[in-house]
Amino acid sequence: MGVILAILIFSFIIFFHELGHFLLAKKNGIRVDEFSIGMGPRLLSKQVGETRYSWKLLPIGGSCMMGEDDVDDMSEGSFNSKSVWARISVIVAGPIFNFILAFIFAMILVIWVGVDRPVIGNVAEGYPAEEAGLQTGDKIISLNNSKIDMFREISSYNQFNAGEEVLVVYERDGEQYSVNIQPVQTEEGSYLLGLGSEGYTKASGLEVVKYSAYEVKYWISSTLQSLKGLVTGLFGIEDLSGPVGIVNMVDDTYQQSKSSGIGAVVINLIYLAIILSANLGVMNLLPLPALDGGRLVFLAVEGIRGKRVPPEKEGFVHMIGLVLLLLLMVVVMYNDIRSIFV
Repeated sequence: MGVILAILIFSFIIFFHELGHFLLAKKNGIRVDEFSIGMGPRLLSKQVGETRYSWKLLPIGGSCMMGEDDVDDMSEGSFNSKSVWARISVIVAGPIFNFILAFIFAMILVIWVGVDRPVIGNVAEGYPAEEAGLQTGDKIISLNNSKIDMFREISSYNQFNAGEEVLVVYERDGEQYSVNIQPVQTEEGSYLLGLGSEGYTKASGLEVVKYSAYEVKYWISSTLQSLKGLVTGLFGIEDLSGPVGIVNMVDDTYQQSKSSGIGAVVINLIYLAIILSANLGVMNLLPLPALDGGRLVFLAVEGIRGKRVPPEKEGFVHMIGLVLLLLLMVVVMYNDIRSIFV
């Protein structure tokens, strides 16, 4: 059951991404040859006007075929015949729809579960936070000038900035104070200040919207920090996960949650959907060939120069990028499968 849920969640997130491309293409009068759910051979298919709508065998994604790779097609309604700004709006719509979907899921989660405000619920005895004078009820404002909106951002900050001394700005009785704190390392290798959360509390009115935005921002930031960690060596390629790893993660979450009831299962799956949707949006905006971000780079250059990059050169770059991306996917899939059986 967990595997089925994982495939459904993953497929819906990718479908929503492609829906963004599709809707903006239609709005800009761009011909969409096929809009499909899944990959591989068609199971069901229907031609409606200029577009074929398909349900394909492998439930691991989808596609919106607009002829963007047919660089020589400048016929009326073709992707490449439209203005650079129209094409940019179509390409960027996919990742933006991922962020919108993450925000919708976040609103459901915030209404259902509440929010983890950055308010100290307890201070662990003998830890640096106690020695620095922090107290229960203090509100954390920032860590090293990085604004804190949710309590979990404190542990995330320490993870991505392992061992660094932290300038903590906090609020007490309406007044702001600051103190430098050196985190301590536990036996497990994590770094702690010694702060505990007050737990989740209900949000009301505009707080729901505000904290839903914070939730999406948190996962966008975490994804960017993780990518930075890959470059700096904080993480290795073995820490990357692909579709197999994601399915396994969702299945593990389902198996661990089902004993607590359907409510716990739904909450955890929504939480994972937020993470995956925000992550997919960020990854697609990376300025790498064959990704949406890579196409946006060429469109931005075209907008600045006033003329297109020679189509054959752009096509060659995207082809090389696609090959490298496929090689990376093979390595990531190997790591995912090995981690399941090791």
